[in-house]
Amino acid sequence: MASLNKVFLMGNLTRDPELRYTPNGSAVASFGLAVNRKYKQGDAVKDETCFVDITVWGKQAENCAEYLSKGRGVLIEGRLSYRSWETDEGQKRSKLDVVANNVQFLQRAGEKAAAQSSGGEAVIPEKESVEDDVPF
Repeated sequence: MASLNKVFLMGNLTRDPELRYTPNGSAVASFGLAVNRKYKQGDAVKDETCFVDITVWGKQAENCAEYLSKGRGVLIEGRLSYRSWETDEGQKRSKLDVVANNVQFLQRAGEKAAAQSSGGEAVIPEKESVEDDVPF
């Protein structure tokens, strides 16, 4: 049977990205993401927040560390990653987090600059052409 492991998340950073390098020189950044959900329960509107740890590798990690900060909105495309380990005291621990393949920096409220992707290229929306003379 085929498998699929794909995640899309949009939310705000809960902390500044932490950049480090592996012994072989690969950049890796990690940060927390808060994803909010509103739903109705009876007559009341409820808020629910899901906190997710994000890991980013390579040039994207360096761009995230340089340009992102706590509170900034991002769109994450990635995969789930499961880790398990045993503490020094013999307790079994496990963690589910997201390894990002693509991090899209979202525009801040009131910001008019072009949106940036973590790949470094600017994503500039095309202007719609406005016709002065409508043929009908």
